[in-house]
Amino acid sequence: MIELLVKDRCTQCNACVAVCPSNVFDAVPGSFPVIARQSDCQTCYMCEMYCNADALFVGSNCENPEPVDEAEVLASGQLGRIRRDSGWGEWAEDPRYQNQMWYMGEVFKRARAFE
Repeated sequence: MIELLVKDRCTQCNACVAVCPSNVFDAVPGSFPVIARQSDCQTCYMCEMYCNADALFVGSNCENPEPVDEAEVLASGQLGRIRRDSGWGEWAEDPRYQNQMWYMGEVFKRARAFE
């Protein structure tokens, strides 16, 4: 579930607002987006994936909020982990972080050959 928006990192691009399939965020003209409907979060990590500023933290509990301490999250190195581990954005060309999930189309095509 979405737990944190780090305002010091947020660029107010509103990508999180645009990509959230559950409409969890509200855009605020001239300010930071707001986590307006936290309980609607599906823990899909789309907001984290599209946040180039690594300003969002989604916890792994999709049923209940688990409030986190911003300083602890910053110190832990968790911000940007989903993008990095998924080979997203600037990590796409780094062979250490190639998530094969993004190549599932080819896998499905090969699997159909066995039908």
